[in-house]
Amino acid sequence: MLIELHQNKKVQAVLGLCFGVIFGFLLQKSGLTNYNVIVGQLLLTDFTVIKTMLSAVIIGMIGFHLLKKTGLVKSHIAIGSLGSNLIGGLIFGCGFALLGYGPESVSGAIGQGALDALFGGFIGILIGAGLFAKFYSVLNDRVLHCGEFSNKSIPQLLNINEWCVVIPFSILSVGFFLVLEYYGL
Repeated sequence: MLIELHQNKKVQAVLGLCFGVIFGFLLQKSGLTNYNVIVGQLLLTDFTVIKTMLSAVIIGMIGFHLLKKTGLVKSHIAIGSLGSNLIGGLIFGCGFALLGYGPESVSGAIGQGALDALFGGFIGILIGAGLFAKFYSVLNDRVLHCGEFSNKSIPQLLNINEWCVVIPFSILSVGFFLVLEYYGL
């Protein structure tokens, strides 16, 4: 069934649209499209962003590893590099610092009518993507492959069972949430 689904591009497009709408709805309902929430995270006064994103990481990590255990999914770990992380971080960071939105929160903020997100964020995304495309060949030759690291997961690097990373990370994250709540953050 999953192989048929993977090969059906129309169904994939519809599912992508549906999950995108759900993701946008949840972003908006969690407050992550609100400029003040984003700036509050940068000022370390409102931890809504990290709580929401870390919760998503935990749920996704546990869900992925359960699906992997049943054989329904496989890991496809890409090779990374310090150079590509540097360029991506600079592009993302410039937009985030100038506007107070990330690409996902720009879309949600546009959806709820924020003109700053429409004119600053959307245009910024287009400019950033255009500049990256324009200079891609130079970046690819000189920067993107600098400092490459292997395509191994943390459990593979440590030669341990995946759950020996998933479970402690989840427990530490819950502990982090409790500390934030205790201090009213």
